[in-house]
Amino acid sequence: MKVFKFGGASVKDAEAVRNVADIINLYEENLVIVVSAMGKTTNAMEEIAEAYFSNDTVNTKRLFADVIDFHKNIIRDLELPKLESIEKIFNELNQKLSQTTTINYDYEYDQIVSFGEVMSTTIIAEYLSSINKNCMWFDARKIIQTSNKYREAKVNWERTKENVFSNIDAYFNVRGNQKIAITQGFIGHNEKGETTTLGREGSDFSASILAWCLNAQEVIIWKDVPGVLNADPKYFDDCKKLNKISFREAIELSYFGASVIHPKTIKPLQNLGIPLFVKSFLKPKEAGTEIQSSLENDTLIPSFIFKQKQILISISPKDFSFIAEDNLSEIFEHFSKNGVKINLMQNSAISFSVCVDNYTSRINKMLKALSNSYSIKYNDGLELLTIRHYDDKTIQQLIANKEVLVEQKSRHTARFVMKID
Repeated sequence: MKVFKFGGASVKDAEAVRNVADIINLYEENLVIVVSAMGKTTNAMEEIAEAYFSNDTVNTKRLFADVIDFHKNIIRDLELPKLESIEKIFNELNQKLSQTTTINYDYEYDQIVSFGEVMSTTIIAEYLSSINKNCMWFDARKIIQTSNKYREAKVNWERTKENVFSNIDAYFNVRGNQKIAITQGFIGHNEKGETTTLGREGSDFSASILAWCLNAQEVIIWKDVPGVLNADPKYFDDCKKLNKISFREAIELSYFGASVIHPKTIKPLQNLGIPLFVKSFLKPKEAGTEIQSSLENDTLIPSFIFKQKQILISISPKDFSFIAEDNLSEIFEHFSKNGVKINLMQNSAISFSVCVDNYTSRINKMLKALSNSYSIKYNDGLELLTIRHYDDKTIQQLIANKEVLVEQKSRHTARFVMKID
């Protein structure tokens, strides 16, 4: 049994959905297929959540109508009949949007944005059934059990495994030809049965969770790139494919911001030695990138990652005393409390500096609290460059004509916080 994950770009329209079916036809094993929202639907659902939470009824209705039209057009192009299943989902979302909002935005976000995955998987399951595939739709909101931390829920692994065994595994244990289980990435549920999400781009993680629960043969993430590349092809023309890398290297790359793999995806697969492949849905017969245990290929090609929209914050005690362990403990508590993740940190005797993603509302709230005890300075409009397995030539090419504010080097990694031109 294999686990596939298809992202939004791979199911963006009817032609893409048919391509998913063509890829499935290349395999004979039982498949678990984890699917994201179609195309840019997650962005659209986030706009709906914003309008709804702001009590902007006019824009909420307009944006909701656009989402319905988008999905109905795909249904029509797939030559499917009017689907009662999708109409039921539209009605459920409309009912939610008709209710009075709570004061918890993260809760409302999860209840609304999660519908993107529910809609996409419903349509794909109906299409696969229409072409005589042995397919069953499973609701991740009843399978992936999590904590109550909305928008970044923690997985309850044992309860999730129990749910997977009593649902998906039970389905596969019935004798017959190839069986296909379709479910949603990104979403789960807490003990109250309320919908939660695993964090933006969390569908990769969902595939990893299910593979761990089922002890899958392998996981394949289908992308619009030929595999894991050493740089972002949006910004560089001469990217090189990494044919084989270790789980460890993949964790490092994802931690530093490589967007091809969600950071939490690797560890469950590493624990059971389940190989992960990143392949192109445009050229599905090509080998792609294999992520596995061996370290021998990791240092062959330098990889570089740019994170945009960074802010460098320097925190100092107001009395110019040393930054000590007590100070750091207090500072870290504020970061954790406000959900601000540190991408890079550096300290001197009287100052502690961090580079973080510039989420304005979270940053402002945190800095206001810290300013009671500390002096705060910051630079925004920055970028963070990380180079794995660097050499001097690569460094000079990438930082040329840039003003470097912070530089850090270890044996395998060089990092630079720079002003954007």
